[in-house]
Amino acid sequence: QVQLVESGGGLVQAGGSLRLSCAASGRTSSSYVMGWFRQAPGKERDFVAAIRRSVISTYYADSVKGRFTISRDNAKNTVYLQMDSLKPEDTAVYYCAAGTSYSVLHTSYDYWGQGTQVTVSS
Repeated sequence: QVQLVESGGGLVQAGGSLRLSCAASGRTSSSYVMGWFRQAPGKERDFVAAIRRSVISTYYADSVKGRFTISRDNAKNTVYLQMDSLKPEDTAVYYCAAGTSYSVLHTSYDYWGQGTQVTVSS
């Protein structure tokens, strides 16, 4: 079992920045891919970004490419999502996820955090 706890959400004006953190505990594995997803009210849970643990490769949704940066500190078992140039359409609950292989589908991930709210005002 892996437990994931997100933090760092909040209210920010358009153009501002936030950094989300996801702390992992429990059974951690070097093969886990860590991802961030987001879900706005009434919408599907969408892929935002992902990062491999053993091979430092990153992946981004087109909507956030160039504005968001995913990173990880394996010594701290923590994944970060730096969000810059935020837009009102980035407003959503952001979830951290862990899985055994990279995918943009939320159904491919095995473990989830509780989510953290990000609200961007115009």
